[in-house]
Amino acid sequence: MRLRNICLAALMVLAVSCGEEKEKLVLIHTPYGDMKVLLYEETPLHKENFLNLVQEGKYDSTTFHRVIENFMIQAGDITAKEGITPEEKRAETNRTIPAEFVDKFVHVKGALAAARQGDNVNPEKRSSGSQFYIVQGDELADIEKQRNDGMRISMLQQILSMPKYASLRDSLFTLQREGETAVVERFFNNGDTLIEKEMGGYEKFVMADSVKERYGSTPGAPHLDGTYTVFGKVVEGLPVIDSVAQVQTGPYDKPEEPIYITMEIVEESRKEVTEKYGYTYPEEKE
Repeated sequence: MRLRNICLAALMVLAVSCGEEKEKLVLIHTPYGDMKVLLYEETPLHKENFLNLVQEGKYDSTTFHRVIENFMIQAGDITAKEGITPEEKRAETNRTIPAEFVDKFVHVKGALAAARQGDNVNPEKRSSGSQFYIVQGDELADIEKQRNDGMRISMLQQILSMPKYASLRDSLFTLQREGETAVVERFFNNGDTLIEKEMGGYEKFVMADSVKERYGSTPGAPHLDGTYTVFGKVVEGLPVIDSVAQVQTGPYDKPEEPIYITMEIVEESRKEVTEKYGYTYPEEKE
């Protein structure tokens, strides 16, 4: 009887484990550690494409080829791999995926999103067939400051181009050449009075309350929301993003030393995914 009960219990455990629906996550291996990525059900075309590329080993030996600190790290350029034929390169370069924008998936730190060509040649905002980026982002307050600094500097440059400010412009150039950069920076940081006098001031950029609510205290890149498809997120290994983002880069934001990656698929039950990572699967439509 005891043996029979043990066997029945074992069969029940096996039945439960077999009945649990599994989720495919992706491990991205880098020289700085691993990142585990969850792909969203709500972006099925991007999810299937990404998993297929991982399964086929297409991402192995690619690199993070574009890195911008406090913004994002970009990878997945299959066309740059050694041994790819011209035909394969041409096919991959031209391969795109329809955009799958989902309002609730925004560019917070750790967001996985598809790279794409610009609107001038890609008005439908179709995604690259392979290239992706992972958001590092910046604090919202810092983003506001950078936007306002940029507007102020641009307006002061316009003012300095006026003939009546030629003497001031020459003085600033001289200070710059002599290494007195602090004085020059002070001028550009405190130019609101001059802008008010010559241009009537300017409207300072303030992040929308709706954006602040979505992002909270999490860094991100909200200006990309609704224009690039977010199709997953890093659920383990967020510090790896910071490590990659800090590397030395050269022209075109390319790391001076190649950062090679490989990927593999790992499985967890959907129940585990929800419990560990807080992702709720959408209800299946009948």
